Amino acid sequence: MTAPPRVLTVAGSDSGGGAGIQADLKTMLALGTHGMSVLTAVTAQNSLGVQGAWELPVEAVRAQYRSVVDDIGVQAVKTGMLGSAELVETVAELLAGTDAPAVVDPVGVSKHGDALLAASALDSVRTKLLPAATVATPNLDEVAQLTGVHVESEDDLRRAAAAVLAYGPRWVVIKGGHLAGDAVDLLTDGSEEYWLRAPRHDNRHTHGTGCTLASAIACGLAQGRSVPEAVTAAKEYVTGAIAAGFALGGGIGPVDHGWAFRSGTA
Repeated sequence: MTAPPRVLTVAGSDSGGGAGIQADLKTMLALGTHGMSVLTAVTAQNSLGVQGAWELPVEAVRAQYRSVVDDIGVQAVKTGMLGSAELVETVAELLAGTDAPAVVDPVGVSKHGDALLAASALDSVRTKLLPAATVATPNLDEVAQLTGVHVESEDDLRRAAAAVLAYGPRWVVIKGGHLAGDAVDLLTDGSEEYWLRAPRHDNRHTHGTGCTLASAIACGLAQGRSVPEAVTAAKEYVTGAIAAGFALGGGIGPVDHGWAFRSGTA
């Protein structure tokens, strides 16, 4: 049997299973790829928030990455929580030396508002990590954190995209999920534009949406799709996962990564 496309996630662990490495690997399985992981941090996390976070040493991150890439190989890499400037710069260097598309989710804060990136690391994200990205996938809070552009309406998405593209990614998806109305995202490389719309589901169980979208894009790229094709398919997958999200614990529940299996669309 031929091995499925191989996708590597470089991210932190979510002990509650809704986001981070756990969400990435569930997404990769659901979308027909072989998921592999480089753990950057361990968090104590549940539906109420992040109670603690502990970074792994740079040497451990580098060793995991080389172990996977040098033997198994990858068709796409996705990055998530990196935490410190040292980790950001290490991962950026590793991506630059890997012949595979990279999806960079510049994780700054958790769904609950907990900081997951040191303020001192922002410049490294701008100057080292974003230039290594095939696709960057910031949400509106991360756009403001990285560029100073505050998106108040759909009309501001183009300006936000231009500000992120100025740091060097080939494509950017500005995720407009925090705006009112339909869930609209803008995908652009500065010349081509794709406006991706989906109905907003009356559902607060949305933990892990950013991780899931970035991982789904990486899966599409590993399967040979173009960036617009991969992002469009990823948007559809995440929309279904949000619609099927469920309650866990006393706070924000996760999206349902396995919805496509049960609906017969996987």
